[in-house]
Amino acid sequence: MGGLVVTEREPRAARLFRRARPDAVPVLATARRVAGQLADGLTGTGARAAARGVRNLLGARAVGLADLSGAITWSGPPAADAGGLVSDVLHSETPSGKAPLQAVPLDVDGELAGVLVVEGAASRGTVREVARLVESALARGKLESSAELAAQSELRALRAEISPHFVYNALTVIASLVRTDPDRSRELMLDFADHIRHSLAKHGDYTALADEFHAIETYLALQRAVLGDRLRVQIRVAPDVLAVPVPYLVLQPLVENAIRHGIEPLSRPGTVSVRGGAEGNDCVISVEDDGAGMPPEDAEAVLSGDGERVGLANVDRRLRSVYGPWYGLVVETAPGAGTRVLVRVPLFQPGVILP
Repeated sequence: MGGLVVTEREPRAARLFRRARPDAVPVLATARRVAGQLADGLTGTGARAAARGVRNLLGARAVGLADLSGAITWSGPPAADAGGLVSDVLHSETPSGKAPLQAVPLDVDGELAGVLVVEGAASRGTVREVARLVESALARGKLESSAELAAQSELRALRAEISPHFVYNALTVIASLVRTDPDRSRELMLDFADHIRHSLAKHGDYTALADEFHAIETYLALQRAVLGDRLRVQIRVAPDVLAVPVPYLVLQPLVENAIRHGIEPLSRPGTVSVRGGAEGNDCVISVEDDGAGMPPEDAEAVLSGDGERVGLANVDRRLRSVYGPWYGLVVETAPGAGTRVLVRVPLFQPGVILP
């Protein structure tokens, strides 16, 4: 009697993957490109290329992407009856037509966003799967657009966030020097105008670190005029990082925070130190005061946006948005030990360029 040989069959999923593997890579690459091309939606500059990619995925004769107005962007010869099908879908939000011409609604966050039109031999199930891919790309583009608008709104709010208390004190000091020290008064007025210009003028998303340091120098000059001997200032920056591009208004809120919450409450003179230099592939800037400090849990609340110090939370969010989760603010503090805020940015980051 012959022996019985038992062999373990290859799992079905593994067999399917092995068979599909030669075609899977180009399919995934095409799907990834389509997702990027639809970042600006169905009316963006990448819509035609996206339609071509979807057509390749489906192996269809023609593919159209229609927006809510009914305008269709085609890859391949436009189908004569497509307009009527698109109109049916836009009014009913349900699929219309049948092979060889199909129109499928595209839903984003529970709302109709457009229509996918397909002419060819692709099955209805395959068309639906690709429609889900297009929906995911549109949803991601909508989310990124919303995040960008929120960041721009936060920056506009930060630009407008000039302390009335600071403005009143600065102008009062300048006015008091008009007769006794006109040269000093004129110098401070120019610093004040420079400070307002940098805070409110329209800029791009990024500026050179040299400009940020110049802005805080003018701000500190005004604060020294207001606080007198109560404020000491130390600024040291390595020349090799002055050209590094950084998000606009990333340092001034940190210096303002150091003076308002670190130095002004003191009954003794205090010091604000600002330093910048390169560490490996990064540029590291520190803003430090020798004020009263605060409990670490209060620092966590500050970075989460609770309380009055919204400027720090704004800077932290913008840094993480531009550079990734590893590049937010670091706050080192303890009661009676002052506060140091660290900013770390790459010396070079793709997409972070000066206007």
